[in-house]
Amino acid sequence: MLQLRSLVTAEGTLELSLAEVPVPTPGPGEILVRVDATPINPSDIGLLFGAADMAQATAGGTADNPTVSAPIPPALMRAMAARIGESMPVGNEGGGVVTAAGEGAEHLVGKTVGVLGGAMYAQYRVVRARDAIVLPEGVSAEAGASCFVNPLTALGMTETMRREGHTALVHTAAASNLGQMLNRICLKDGIGLVNIVRNADQAAILSGIGAPHIVDSSLPSFMDDLVEALVATGATIAFDAIGGGKLAGQILTAMEIAINKTAKEYSRYGSAVHKQVYIYGGLNTAPTEFGRGFGMMWGVGGWLLTPFLQKIGHGEAQKLRDRVAAELTTTFASHYSARITLAEALSLDAIAGYNRRATGEKYLITPNG
Repeated sequence: MLQLRSLVTAEGTLELSLAEVPVPTPGPGEILVRVDATPINPSDIGLLFGAADMAQATAGGTADNPTVSAPIPPALMRAMAARIGESMPVGNEGGGVVTAAGEGAEHLVGKTVGVLGGAMYAQYRVVRARDAIVLPEGVSAEAGASCFVNPLTALGMTETMRREGHTALVHTAAASNLGQMLNRICLKDGIGLVNIVRNADQAAILSGIGAPHIVDSSLPSFMDDLVEALVATGATIAFDAIGGGKLAGQILTAMEIAINKTAKEYSRYGSAVHKQVYIYGGLNTAPTEFGRGFGMMWGVGGWLLTPFLQKIGHGEAQKLRDRVAAELTTTFASHYSARITLAEALSLDAIAGYNRRATGEKYLITPNG
């Protein structure tokens, strides 16, 4: 079978290729899934390209067995040290049909499942049966291909909000597939959500699905608009996909201003309300900047899905997965702008497309054609 691999060489080159590997055999409690659909998420791109300069990528190989090479800037090689010489499979999640199973999982043969297991950019994948979601009757592998990363991330955000004592939240890069899912969750669950977008087109996308609080960071009135939305919702926790630049600090500052609009007394240390920003993405790779105009009750940290699921435990995580399965074609529906084969995923044109990570441009790989 074919499997997409990413390799960093000691000479500072990224090499992408399709490897011929044996079809694995499932052991006890495992299933063999024919991967029919697997999405390209930002987290996948991070592993796929590493620190390489893809603007200088060159193509090689043949149409059926393509390769891609790209230089890695010397200053960034230190961050790639653990990867040097290791040919790594790529792809966090996908959907497909169970074609074989080990002892204890035979009942799943023939079922269509969603899988979170890594190494999904391949024609087949063996995973533990407990790590698969059996899709409802009539739901396709494509519909279930993105049933883990974005849906569980969106649910993880609202669950983190509740567990940390907040009642409403802020989300950046809000018009993405993930952002639209988060809006549908919040609308259904009655949660206040402030959506930060970067242009009018993104604002129109969210308006079209009924989002009530949309703030455009490109407008001169951004801070005033953000404060107004924060007053309306009471949001004191944010999840930031941008990472670099001033946005995280602006959110904390706007939260403090919104809180002080209803404060009953002045404190030189700022409000007594804790404000939290979690950075979960890096669309802007510049340093994160803070003006510190938000008192002393605040926090900034990183947030990732897998550690969150480990923290809440298997039972609570399963409840979230059960909700995803039940609402897969509604709340958690994903939409794709392009479908490509494994070989096409290594074409320079396709790479330029999905590496833009543009709103509304989500790619789906179909490993078996």
